[in-house]
Amino acid sequence: MSFYRVVVEEAGGPEVLKIVPMELPQPGPGQVLVRMAATGVNFIETYRRAGVYPAEYPFVPGSECAGTVEALGDGVTGFRVGDRVATMWGKQTYATHTVIDAAKAVPVPDGVPLETAAATLSQGITAHYLTHSCYPVQDGDVVLVHAGAGGVGRLLIQLSALRGATVIATTSTDAKAEIARAAGADHVLSYDEVPTRVRDLTDGRGVDVVYDGVGKDTFDSSLAAIKVRGMLVLFGGSSGPVPPFQLQRLNTSGSLYVTRPKTGDYLRTDEERHWRTREVFDLVAAGKLDIHIGAAYPLADTAAAHAALEGRQTTGKTILVP
Repeated sequence: MSFYRVVVEEAGGPEVLKIVPMELPQPGPGQVLVRMAATGVNFIETYRRAGVYPAEYPFVPGSECAGTVEALGDGVTGFRVGDRVATMWGKQTYATHTVIDAAKAVPVPDGVPLETAAATLSQGITAHYLTHSCYPVQDGDVVLVHAGAGGVGRLLIQLSALRGATVIATTSTDAKAEIARAAGADHVLSYDEVPTRVRDLTDGRGVDVVYDGVGKDTFDSSLAAIKVRGMLVLFGGSSGPVPPFQLQRLNTSGSLYVTRPKTGDYLRTDEERHWRTREVFDLVAAGKLDIHIGAAYPLADTAAAHAALEGRQTTGKTILVP
């Protein structure tokens, strides 16, 4: 098959992911046709495939990708055939080719391989807005990053360290602790050591900010580890959603701040989107931000990629390559 895509015809396990031939799509006005170099695999795609999140069947998964422009729709400016581009706002990217709105495509610098670009945007943009906007990390801050060996966790450690912070990370195993240290964490703790060890490491003061993507299982210890007038940035819930809690706890714990951000609110304009992607790609190109691709599967083996992701058998980013 010259052109093909992955189709989900019904809700189910990885076995419902089917390779289907397709005709080469044509870009409409304001769009570009992109030949895929790679597409990123994200947990939300497994949720939609399984029916956990609503979806209209059949559908082609995927939103994050990188590749080469092969054709331009009417009215497109700023791109030429042959340009290297990436996006995290695409549609139907589990394919050899896809059509992307030109306004949502960003150029990939020459120093960044396209496979790396496909693995960068979703997690890289998340880590950028968390450390630059939700709580702008400053030189001398002490930062606590939960799940420091995870995809976003590794990037949070690196970006916080680049901004001059001392970084404390949590992990669940010795092997993951080594990953967090390699990313630049100054101290690595097990989850049950927070907040006692955090207070010891900060002379009783607590951390300036906690970046918590775990949620229910770490929420209480996160609050207990924060300094007076510090902030908890709750950006995910891998252990489940945080139950309702009394706001008065923030008062009695030291006039704390809690925020629950989502990506869309930190990418509200084209200018903001291009600023974040440019800074992230520049750091990758300069060798200052390491993007770890844990596994690259052929597009024909998408089912195996989903099974590995759901089985927690992966580290770093998983990508699909046509």
